[in-house]
Amino acid sequence: MTAWPTTVAEAEAEQDRLRPLVDLTDAGPPPRTVAGLDVAYADGDERLVAAVVVLDAGTLAPVDQAITIGRPAFPYVPGLFAFREIPALLDALDRLTVRPDLLVCDGHGLAHPRRFGLACHLGVLTGLPALGVGKTHLTGDWTMPGERRGDASPITLDGVTVGAVLRTQDRVRPVFVSPGHRCSVAGATAQVLALAPRFRLPETTRAADHACRAALAERTR
Repeated sequence: MTAWPTTVAEAEAEQDRLRPLVDLTDAGPPPRTVAGLDVAYADGDERLVAAVVVLDAGTLAPVDQAITIGRPAFPYVPGLFAFREIPALLDALDRLTVRPDLLVCDGHGLAHPRRFGLACHLGVLTGLPALGVGKTHLTGDWTMPGERRGDASPITLDGVTVGAVLRTQDRVRPVFVSPGHRCSVAGATAQVLALAPRFRLPETTRAADHACRAALAERTR
């Protein structure tokens, strides 16, 4: 497409166009670099900061990061939230010097009312494997998993498994994992567990959130 959607009808049509391109098979080999993506808002949601932080998949040490400051590209509409943030995130991805092997989005992928959340959208547009990690439930049926690290239960939508509710640490609140592109539910769940060795949220999400907060703090000085 030549222009970013400006109406609900245009955005939904774009989701419909791209959805069939989602690949739910795991890309191999295992990623060597993983990127966390996050967006923070300021000035009454009139401005945003998009951060992408790339980590070494083995050591979880940062190897690259990029920040973009801009404006939301679409109004707030449930189910179409990704359209607000994707242009800024794509710009940040373009600024990287290290191309990540996996995108870990702060949000959802297949576990989305239209089965095309942020992780699906970014994955299809970039061609990179992508998954979503949501802090809260968005859609679908689920039951609480066991209380031990690694315990998981499926998220189902219309009888189809679209993600997993994953306990990343003993007796902490679970996270909501779903594949975005070039990734399966099982593969996404395993990746998130590996990226969360000490805390509830994966290190990718924590690093991107910290980068956003630091950029916002710098901007308000």
